[in-house]
Amino acid sequence: MLPSTIGFALFYLIPFGMGLVYSVLDHTVGGSFVGLSNYQELLSSGSFRKAVSNTFWFTAVNVPVMLMLSLGIALMLNRNLYLRRFLRMAYVLPLVVPVASVVMVWQVLFDWNGSLNAWMHAAGLEQVDWMKSAWARVVVSVFYLWKHIGYNIILFLAGLQSIPRDYYETADLEGAGKWYQCYGITLVYLTPMMVFVVLMSIMNTFKIFRETYLIAGDYPHDSIYTLQHYMNNMFLAMDVQKLSAAATLMVIGIYIIVAMLLRLEKRYTHFME
Repeated sequence: MLPSTIGFALFYLIPFGMGLVYSVLDHTVGGSFVGLSNYQELLSSGSFRKAVSNTFWFTAVNVPVMLMLSLGIALMLNRNLYLRRFLRMAYVLPLVVPVASVVMVWQVLFDWNGSLNAWMHAAGLEQVDWMKSAWARVVVSVFYLWKHIGYNIILFLAGLQSIPRDYYETADLEGAGKWYQCYGITLVYLTPMMVFVVLMSIMNTFKIFRETYLIAGDYPHDSIYTLQHYMNNMFLAMDVQKLSAAATLMVIGIYIIVAMLLRLEKRYTHFME
């Protein structure tokens, strides 16, 4: 474990500690202690509040949708379904396709002169500037779901196949219906996996910046301006103090969400037992 520990400390732990120090200084080199003034300026910034609002909206909407879709598809693929192997491969395929290739396809589809607008024009419909209007939020959300749903399906399939079949056979003998088996057996034993999927989905929402940046460019529509865009702008402006403060607040927010989810999982599991 020593090489991994050294790598984690060198590339994650030490830089985060340095970021905490920079967030309370007025300059990174020869700076003086200014307390929480960087955080106060950050919270009073309209662009930062907009980035937080967009990031929160994106996470609050897409994570539940991701959970329901991936769980529903996993339940379907766990049955003796026609073309089950082909469907499993189709859902996992986005995970192995390079990001640059995927972004190029989405640009061809959603550009002003792209394929989707060409089809709409041929059908007599008005063209839409997808990435420069409120539709940009929908496009990024669909991309996020399409890109990451396959991984969550694999996790749910692993969780479903680890549930002993004896439980379902006993429930059948006792007269339990399909809905009760789903609620009383499947969802109960999938709770740890569901929490893990939610956590991974939340982390992935914070990593959607790469795809958004490649699709929409340096200055995206206001509806998809997220925390990563704000921190990228602070990096380009060499305002490391506000960048560090924003990163610290983001880590605190993620920590609170993770702690709440783990506490809810513990209480739910204890209640069901």
